[in-house]
Formats: sequence, C-alpha cells, structure tokens
Amino acid sequence: MTASISAIEELRLELPGLDWITDEGRVTRLSQDFSWFSPVLNRQLKDKRADVAVRPRTEDEIRAVVGACARRGVPITLRGSGTGNYGQTTPLAGGVVLDMTGYNAFLWVQPGVARAQAGIRLGELEKQTRPSGQEMRSMPSTYRSATLGGLFGGGFGGVGSINYGPLGAPGNVLGIRAMTIEPEPQMIELRGAEAMRMHHLWGTNGLVLELEIALAPAHPWLETLVTFGNFADALHFADKLANAPGIVKREIAFFAAPIPDHLAQLAAHLPKGCHAVLSLVAESCEPAMLQLAEAHGGTVSYRRTAAEVHKSNRTLMEFTWNHTTLHALKVDPTLTYLQSGFVPGRHVEQIIEMEQLLGGEVMMHAEFIRNVAGLMTCSGLQLVRFSTEERLAEIIGIHRAHGVHINNPHVNIVEDGKAGGPLPPEVIEMKKRFDPMGLLNPGKLRDWPVRPVPAAA
Repeated sequence: MTASISAIEELRLELPGLDWITDEGRVTRLSQDFSWFSPVLNRQLKDKRADVAVRPRTEDEIRAVVGACARRGVPITLRGSGTGNYGQTTPLAGGVVLDMTGYNAFLWVQPGVARAQAGIRLGELEKQTRPSGQEMRSMPSTYRSATLGGLFGGGFGGVGSINYGPLGAPGNVLGIRAMTIEPEPQMIELRGAEAMRMHHLWGTNGLVLELEIALAPAHPWLETLVTFGNFADALHFADKLANAPGIVKREIAFFAAPIPDHLAQLAAHLPKGCHAVLSLVAESCEPAMLQLAEAHGGTVSYRRTAAEVHKSNRTLMEFTWNHTTLHALKVDPTLTYLQSGFVPGRHVEQIIEMEQLLGGEVMMHAEFIRNVAGLMTCSGLQLVRFSTEERLAEIIGIHRAHGVHINNPHVNIVEDGKAGGPLPPEVIEMKKRFDPMGLLNPGKLRDWPVRPVPAAA
C-alpha cells in the first residue's frame, strides 16, 4: 500500500455516512479479479491491494468521494463485480477501490435502446428489457454478476456478437454520462464515437456513471450441443451455421477435443474425446440447424427449449467465452489461455493450421463473431498447457507469425494488451480531460506512471 493511511483516515472522517469497507480480507477480495487465469499476472498482482474500499449508492456520494480523493491526491480504482481477467480492478498504487455495484438503477427502455446506471448487473438489465420484446445485443458469459460499467470498461464481446459484433462496433453504445476526477468533479454527457474513447481502457480515463446501449429483438432461443468425431467436420458445421443467413442465432462456439472433456457439468452430453459445437438458435430455425448438423455428421447430444432453460435457470451461455476457461481451470488448474483474432475469410483455414502446429499443447476454443466491418470470423479463447512464461511467449509469437492476432491477456498495461500499441491521440486527450491528475488506476497506462501520493495535511 502506498497511499498515506492518514489520508485514508481523513477521507473516512470527511464522509462518515458512506459505506466504507476496511476489513482486510474484504478489501483484498475487492482488489482482485480473475487475473489468476494467467500465471503471469497472478505472480505480478497477487499481493497488490487497496487501502480501503467504498460502495457509494448515489451520484452525490460518488461525487463526494471523487472530490475528496482528488483534493488529497489519493488514487482511485473503479470496480464493478470483478469478472474481468487482466487485473483491471487491482490497484498498483493502493488508495481507494470505488465499488460501483451499489449504483445500479435501471433508468428507461425505448424501442431499440435502454439506459441504466453503471453498476447494474447485466442479467437484471435484460430482465427489464425483455417485457418490451428486447434483449442485449452482446452479453458476456458472466452476465449474472457482471455490471454494465464493467462490460464497457473491460469487456469485448459475448453472446450476441455473432450478429452485432464486439461492444466497440459503431452503434452498440450510444452514449455515456461520465464524471471528471478533480476536486470539483464535473458530469459530462458523451455521445457516439466520443463516448467510445473510454471503452476497454479499464476505467483509466474517466468514471462512467450511466450508459445508453442499443438493444436487439428477443427470440425464444433453442440451446444445443452437437458432437462430432472429426475436428474439421465440427469446425465446418459451426462455420456453415454461423454464415447461414436464414438461421437466426445468438451464439456459436466451437470446442476442439479435449476441451469438452473439461466441461464436467456437461459430461453426460459430451462423449469422451469428442469435438463439440454449442449454439443458441431461434426455435423456429431448429429444422434448418438439424439439417446442417446431419450433413456434417453431427449428433445432437443436448437440447433445451427456451421454456426449459427458463424453468431450470441453467443456460449453455455460461459455458461460452471465458466461462469455458473457468470450467476447464476447475478441472486442470495448470491450464491458462490466449485471446486471439482470426482473419475473416481465412478463419477456418487458420484454425486448422494452428491445430496442426500446436494441437495438444494449445486447445482450440473459437467463438464466432462479426468484426467491426460486419465480416464473419472467430475470436479464439484457446486453452494452453502452461509450462513456462518463455514458452507462452513463443506460442504467442507462433500465432502472430501465422497472421493470427493476439490480444495478450498476460499483461497488465493497457497499451500492451488489447490496445496493441500507443493510444490514439483522441484517447490521450480524453484522459487529460477527465483525469487531469492521473489518479485513475495509476500504473495501468504507460504514459501516466504511478506518482508518489502526498502525505495528508
């Protein structure tokens, strides 16, 4: 911890009516996320924690905390439910964790759009939109606990991205209300492209209070697993299903063997050594989906209607995206993972090529998604048999050498991860505008190094 304890005590004395969290165990928990997926980040971040956490419930409370921290130069790390994977919510400079989960009101829904406070859980948001026949365009597998602000600050895509692309695709986020980090915080509404200059930057360049997001028409989704004995058959079925224009779908995931063997809760439906395709398609499209499955030699091993899913409160969505990684790590904690992007039109070819090069050491998990240009491709969330950090770097290099883009999930600096290099000038200007003192999550942006926290007056 680097923030002056007396400065922290001053914060609590100035704002005694807030929900301060000082218990060491709870503060430690609120200082961590799922960065333990990475043995590299786990080593680097396991001992980092805040000095204190606070859970405000109103805009006035948030403004009071931010202003008090800014006057004392105390770092602030924003947090939703902590379902991210890169240590976004782990403070490198101590200070205050600002837990936004208490600021969680649903504000309104209209045709094609909804607005809510940043701390609302995504499952709750969709409960509010479904009576109007609408659902979220893109939702992570962690939707039960993940927050809207957390999705915007650290998320990429999810269930639904096969239709609408990643969250950052134009039109998915329509606007945000954000707060500046200064002694007298200001609230500013940002729209369209300007709002996206805060997206996927781990809460380092502004505090998002509200989000306005585009919605999709809701369908009764049929959830299925189709199993195969052959890698290529399974992959080609998934690709054909993804590209079938007449089949309405929300999710398609490809799991190469032995990934299905690691999904213990679905073991009764996944024969040992099989390859599998998980899908959510509109119930009315089931006959067309089954025709494709039969043509590729697939066997439907699991089938649940929307009514059955609702009744059981168990959905295959919680076996997709990074939930696949979580389930596999429960079976084999020595595994880790990659995040990759394949070239549209070459994605099937590249997946087969990487399986031939690294099969056995790297296990293919591919999520079908439209890129920002609207082209069908895959995002890979491959599982890796971890041996050393040096070998992990070699595996990343092999992918890049074969034209597979890697968003390195084993780094804790924004520019080294998804940003993939220096931040654009417009993002830097946004940082200067909303966090002029460099107090938000210091250490996560290379151009804003951690500064010594001044002692309390």
